[in-house]
Amino acid sequence: MTYIEYNFKVLPLQPGRDIILAELGELPFESFEDHESGLLAYIEESKDEDDLVENLFILKSDEFKISYTKTSIPQVNWNEEWEKNFHSIHIDTRCTIRAPFHPKTESEIDIIIMPKMSFGTGHHATTYQISEMLLEEDCKGKRVLDMGCGTGVLGILADIRGAQSVDYIDIDTWCIENTEENLERNSCKGNILLGGAEKIEKEYDIILANINRNILLRDMSMYSSHLKSEGVIYFSGFYKEDLDLIKEEANKQELTFVKNQIKENWVAAKFTKN
Repeated sequence: MTYIEYNFKVLPLQPGRDIILAELGELPFESFEDHESGLLAYIEESKDEDDLVENLFILKSDEFKISYTKTSIPQVNWNEEWEKNFHSIHIDTRCTIRAPFHPKTESEIDIIIMPKMSFGTGHHATTYQISEMLLEEDCKGKRVLDMGCGTGVLGILADIRGAQSVDYIDIDTWCIENTEENLERNSCKGNILLGGAEKIEKEYDIILANINRNILLRDMSMYSSHLKSEGVIYFSGFYKEDLDLIKEEANKQELTFVKNQIKENWVAAKFTKN
């Protein structure tokens, strides 16, 4: 299988790199890698199109100077590449997220994730923050939805912390396959569904939605309608500047803001159902 490498050069680097990463996440790119002047993004040659990235908002913004080149690259051993670049994540002293090739730690919670090309390893500020907040949440006996599950790491954390059941939903087949593998690695079970918010059928005590601003705003009514009274929902995948928009829509959907935290300008926010 041949891949196309997009090499983006971004000025100013931040928050430009984070913005373009979020926008590219809506396209069929499968892997991303930071570099000192921007971002590398990889996509299957069969899914690439000449004008694939031409409508990105950031490319039309006067605030950023973006250029990119495209290179065809041969098939690579992605597991080997991750072994070179993936390092363990430590959340407080209680939780470690590591790859199978890392040694086991003394952390109370030890999660094994082989990320492959799925988003959500704990490295990104959004996943890290929801993981951090979830450590303070009472998950025992709760029904949990990991919406936009990526690697499944958030749902796996909820499972390990005593959730009664966890459902996983993602629009990306690669994420579905990766979540299945990671559930097995961590001796967890769950219902894994390919699709978007239309796949939500049950009611949940806890919903974890780490996606992006536009999808959160679009699908929030669906999330809210499937959240139990006094249930908890965590939103992430958006910037500090977007928090008021998220709060405004949440209020319309009978969700009450509880708190938020910010890391590298990315927000994770907690709401409850009225």
